[in-house]
Amino acid sequence: MTLDFLLLFGLGAAAGGFVNGLAGFGTALFALAFWLEILPPAQAVAISAVMSVTSGLPGLWAVREAISRQPRRILRFVLPALVAVPLGVLSLQYVEAGWLKLVIGGFMGLYGLFFAFRRTLPALDLRMPVADMAVGFSGGFLGGAASLSGALPTMWCTLHAWTRQEQRGVMQPFNVTILGATVVLLALQGAYTAETLLLIAGALPVTMLAAQVGVRLFARLTDAQFKRLLILLLFVSGASILVQELGKALMAL
Repeated sequence: MTLDFLLLFGLGAAAGGFVNGLAGFGTALFALAFWLEILPPAQAVAISAVMSVTSGLPGLWAVREAISRQPRRILRFVLPALVAVPLGVLSLQYVEAGWLKLVIGGFMGLYGLFFAFRRTLPALDLRMPVADMAVGFSGGFLGGAASLSGALPTMWCTLHAWTRQEQRGVMQPFNVTILGATVVLLALQGAYTAETLLLIAGALPVTMLAAQVGVRLFARLTDAQFKRLLILLLFVSGASILVQELGKALMAL
């Protein structure tokens, strides 16, 4: 391993852990920005899935009280998503994942851009269990088909008049559960070779330390600041997905 490899690998582990600790999602996107420069895509995705789950654990602890107060709400998102993950994987036989990423990336970018410049933020104060289940199912499907399980649930949470603890109390267990299922599926497919496990062991301390820093910063944010942070990250994430997928399409021409 060269010095450049170690530097990019460490930066990816730190960036992914910090963003997950701060916002409750985004590990894969921010880590892969570095790791895809030095690792094969399949290996980079397998490592980022494990880092997403492990770096989400400090976030679960940080919002444990919010989780304990809203178990039914969380289950409305998680249970349909678990049903949808394998359906998303099966859909890859019929749907091109790149096109899905372009559509969702564009939607995320437009959503983030629209709300980033509004003085007032959305604040729905309605109980919509059917819509929660539909968003959870869609998130699980997109997770299986395009590794974008957190996109729609995050956008849905930012529309509500929930505190940052309540928003995080939905997003964090949702992401950890769905990505945990993804790790299991990848393991069954033989993705975790001895080399990959060695890289995971190297990334884990950096990711967990960075996640703790992110969680501490999260505790200092107000509800409005956290919502604006999520909106900004949705814009950045969407723009990054568009750039990556459009770049692949141009190279294929």
